[in-house]
Amino acid sequence: MASSGKSLAGSRQSFLGVRVPPAVETMAQYLQELDRDSFRKLLMVVVSVLEGKDCKESLNVILETSSLSEEQLTVIISGMHRLLHEALRLPISALKQEAFKEDLKDLRIPEDFISDFLGLIFGNRRPVLEAAAQKQGTRLPGLEDFRWRVDVAISTSLLARALQPSILMQLKLSDKTSHRFEVPVAKFHELRYNVALMLKEMNDLEKRSVLKIQD
Repeated sequence: MASSGKSLAGSRQSFLGVRVPPAVETMAQYLQELDRDSFRKLLMVVVSVLEGKDCKESLNVILETSSLSEEQLTVIISGMHRLLHEALRLPISALKQEAFKEDLKDLRIPEDFISDFLGLIFGNRRPVLEAAAQKQGTRLPGLEDFRWRVDVAISTSLLARALQPSILMQLKLSDKTSHRFEVPVAKFHELRYNVALMLKEMNDLEKRSVLKIQD
């Protein structure tokens, strides 16, 4: 089974990013053959990991009683962990329940499993998972709002800058702070070029066979 990291959601931005992580895509394929009882047991193992608990004993019990191989269990748990981590990384105000559900449907995750994922991300357990994540490491504030406009200075103390456009940007973060700054056109083009170059390099890396999960 190979994965190249497909895109989701058309023009809408998925919570997983521009391309689905290979671990998540492969996990979704395995879930189509999994019964709900086994799914919930594995999901609880992943939740325990996110909460910083020791889950070795639970995992050994599942391995002994499940028809899945150790490799399949590893892939499923890894994919679940990545999916939940990406969802919890976003502020609740930036992750809409319907959009999250549509992203999981695009992955062809069974409907019953989607409801369990929804319960974790949007239910009463989310604050516990977020608190555990903060204890395990420093969490930087997320981006809640981004605004920009083009400004042209009619006259300045430096004649060379007269009538030169610049871009004003304002960021609003999840910690309620706002940051406003000016970006010269040349720097903006440099930013565009570097972002495009980074996306191309990421795409090239995902195409390399060494990074694909083989069955």
